[in-house]
Amino acid sequence: MALLVIASCQLMVVLDITIVNIALPHIQSALGFSTTSLAWVVNAYTLTFGGLLLLGGRAGDILGRRRVFVFGVLLFVVASLLGGLSQNSGELLAARALQGVGGAIASPTSLALISTTFREGPERNRAFGVFAGVSAGGGAIGLLMGGILVEWLNWRWVLFVNVPIGLLIVLATPRWIRESERHPGHFDITGALTSTVGMVLLVYGFIRAAQEGWGDWLTLASFGAAVVVLAGFVLVERRSRQPITPLHMFRDRNRAGTYGIMLCLSAAIFGMFFFLTLFVQDVLGFSPLMAGFAFLPVSAVIAVGAGLASRFLPTYGPKPFMVVGAILAAGGLSWLTLTDVHSTYAGSVLGPMLVFSLGMGMEFVSLTLMALSDVPVQETGAASGLLNAMQQVGGSLGLSILVTMFGTASRNEAKDQIPAFLSQATPAERVRFQHTGQLPGIWGDHVLTAGAAAAFVMAAIFTVVAALIAVVVIQVRPSDLERLKGGTGVGPV
Repeated sequence: MALLVIASCQLMVVLDITIVNIALPHIQSALGFSTTSLAWVVNAYTLTFGGLLLLGGRAGDILGRRRVFVFGVLLFVVASLLGGLSQNSGELLAARALQGVGGAIASPTSLALISTTFREGPERNRAFGVFAGVSAGGGAIGLLMGGILVEWLNWRWVLFVNVPIGLLIVLATPRWIRESERHPGHFDITGALTSTVGMVLLVYGFIRAAQEGWGDWLTLASFGAAVVVLAGFVLVERRSRQPITPLHMFRDRNRAGTYGIMLCLSAAIFGMFFFLTLFVQDVLGFSPLMAGFAFLPVSAVIAVGAGLASRFLPTYGPKPFMVVGAILAAGGLSWLTLTDVHSTYAGSVLGPMLVFSLGMGMEFVSLTLMALSDVPVQETGAASGLLNAMQQVGGSLGLSILVTMFGTASRNEAKDQIPAFLSQATPAERVRFQHTGQLPGIWGDHVLTAGAAAAFVMAAIFTVVAALIAVVVIQVRPSDLERLKGGTGVGPV
């Protein structure tokens, strides 16, 4: 029951990233977002989530994990309610940012609770397998739920649905989860602020480049400010007695490699869901419900990959699954680069998704185990927060880079499509185009498909980098395998 409560929280938090994706076309038309600025509906959540995860993990260590867990879930519930009631783009983005704060408090605490609730060895391996499966598969489940809610109700319910789920978690937590020991310490507020502001500036620079080009002065200023603030963040962490980012965790090559792999893979998976959601609805013409069902096989295959990894990790160690998983993900994304306006779901989308999902299922279990193995009890919150931060920051930063690739490629394609459209357009269609700047019909499909294909190329490059890190950096010793089997092997996995 404790695992059910913890996994339900993680499912709600992860699901919220993609459940909104399925509603993006409806949000865009209802609140007036452009295609490139639409990424902020995702990034407003993931940026505050990723930027404050370390602070959330630290809060659980100091104040008690169950107490902080409940507070984070309640804040998430309130923000979801406000988001569903939003009347304009600004209100929605503010609510999404507040959701990210709640998620940042609840998510690392839930992962740390697994470390302190289940004994190291097979029992904890299975618990991490469930948690990792939920983390990886929650995205696809979110797309299905989002499709059902948008089809039967409206886009606002992709946010309202969190309210009853969150309240049930809050009610169940005191009954099934015991409070953890509190460890004295202080909060690194300066570190939390500089990391979050620095990442916001960096992501804004990429999205601005997608809209206005790389020569835009605000784009360049954003990148320059991001470098300065992030450099300040590193200096703050090096001098802090209790930093929000324990830099000593990067001294272990396996753990540092794990964080790098998570950063790359998260960029790929966020991008795949974002652009495939737009493709199947805008180009293939799927309804929100059909789009949700189209992504349902992803969850099943991720569960298969996670199950395989959980079962054979004690025998082979995590490295083979990290290498093979990244290669499979790269293969799936490379396959997706072949999509065009004549592609079909069965012929061009389903196969690549399944290959990608099998690899990601293997990856998430291996990465979760490796990041938290042999971490002192007083630092499990910080360690789990750092892993989750890599996932969310990688997703935000990666999506912004992919949106930049999308914007550049789609602008180039539009130069070819606009003359063809104008030569056949009616006067009413020309007026509409001048007002919206969006090409209709097959011309717009060509533009979106060209941009998405370019984004998939970059996403595939991210996964290749992850595979190289796994091959070169990760090491597994006999003592590590003994630890996975529940023995007394010494040293981090």
